[in-house]
Amino acid sequence: MPFWIARQVRVNEKHSKKKFHLLFGAMTSVFVLLAPGGVSAETLESALARAYGNNPDLNAQRAGVRVVDEDVARAKSGYRPTITGNADIGRTYSETPRTLFGGGGSRLTPRGFGVEINQSIFDGYRTSNSVRAAESSVLGSREQLNSTEQSILLDAATAYMDVLRDTAILDLQRNNVEVIDEQLRQTQDRFNVGEVTRTDVAQAEARIAAARSEASLAEATLRNSIAVYRQVVGVEPQQLAPGRPLDRLTPRNVAAALKIALNEHPAIKARQHAVDTAELQVKVAQGALAPQLGVAGSVDQRYDRQSEGDRAFSASVVARLTVPIYEGGEVYAATRQAKETAGQRRLEADSVRDQVRAAVSSSWGRLEAARAQIQAAQAQIDAAETALSGVREEARVGQRTTLDVLNAQQELLNARVNLITAQRDRVVASYSLVNAMGRLNSRALGLAVNHYSPKIHYDQVKDQWIGLTTPDGR
Repeated sequence: MPFWIARQVRVNEKHSKKKFHLLFGAMTSVFVLLAPGGVSAETLESALARAYGNNPDLNAQRAGVRVVDEDVARAKSGYRPTITGNADIGRTYSETPRTLFGGGGSRLTPRGFGVEINQSIFDGYRTSNSVRAAESSVLGSREQLNSTEQSILLDAATAYMDVLRDTAILDLQRNNVEVIDEQLRQTQDRFNVGEVTRTDVAQAEARIAAARSEASLAEATLRNSIAVYRQVVGVEPQQLAPGRPLDRLTPRNVAAALKIALNEHPAIKARQHAVDTAELQVKVAQGALAPQLGVAGSVDQRYDRQSEGDRAFSASVVARLTVPIYEGGEVYAATRQAKETAGQRRLEADSVRDQVRAAVSSSWGRLEAARAQIQAAQAQIDAAETALSGVREEARVGQRTTLDVLNAQQELLNARVNLITAQRDRVVASYSLVNAMGRLNSRALGLAVNHYSPKIHYDQVKDQWIGLTTPDGR
């Protein structure tokens, strides 16, 4: 039974004050929040689209991916030359003893400027491996972004359905207060004419107090759900349309769901990229033990070096080969450390696979349970309606007490609450299953949004040589 339809139950009112009657109004076929007239209903899909564009956690993760993109440009700097300029100026005074041939003091202002260029030719493949590691980190950060997107969309769907559920339950609890209030009034009337005892009145009074307490609790629960909705989606819920389960993206059996999850889940892919990055970092660390070859060139112009007014120009090009012999053990320790880190990343990847497998199995179980609970709740409502009708008739002729009627009404209320909760769980469980499979994303859901592409920023910065301004102008 779809969530957006709740079984409508009406009981004809009895006009005689001495006859019991039930004031349960029919549950509306669409659960809504009070909103100004003319406001179009918010659908589950539009709420997910709002969360996709507005959620600060998701936008922060996108910014984090852009941060990682710059690691590629930084790693590529190892291929490029470094150029430095220098300039200096000073003041010197020297004095020599006076002789027959001269002597005395001299004041000079030595100064000059120059440019130096250094270009690495071979660095033990450290730069190439660093670039590959940075590229792998970028791919991993994109998968983490996909995982975050899935979590946010699941949170949004859950918050949406929680508001619908809590709104419907609040309506039921308020209706229940009206029903028991009328029951209390009728019981007092019957007590006044001697048909029931003071005990019956007290039982009705106790039940109306409990009903008002439940209504207050339901209202507080709804307020909390509204706050969560505002946090995740970014706007207050105004008028919520029906929510439907995501059956079109769920497979027929749990084995198919597991296969999809193990092949496509972004959390698994992110860990696989983390393993690749760690293995490349081992090669980067080992590269420090390889010979280093580079070329350095410099140009200098000097003035007043030895005498006032003199000039000197020099230029040089030097090729330098550096062969490390012993680095105090630091490089060896760093290499071993990188290997241990790679081993840790492999174990983490195995752990994530197990977590995904468990999440799929758990979500599938919750989905099946919710389906069964809906059927059971529907049967419970049918039986409770029949029982309430019979108890009311029996109480009318004195074969049942007021407490029997109150208990029957409470059982019907509980059955309706169970149905609402099961319908909510049915929708949320379907979204949880798709999330566990790794397919709960804006494209698979067909959301009407501008899909964020992290590749655009990556292409803009990966080969930049200079520039302080980010692609968005900051």
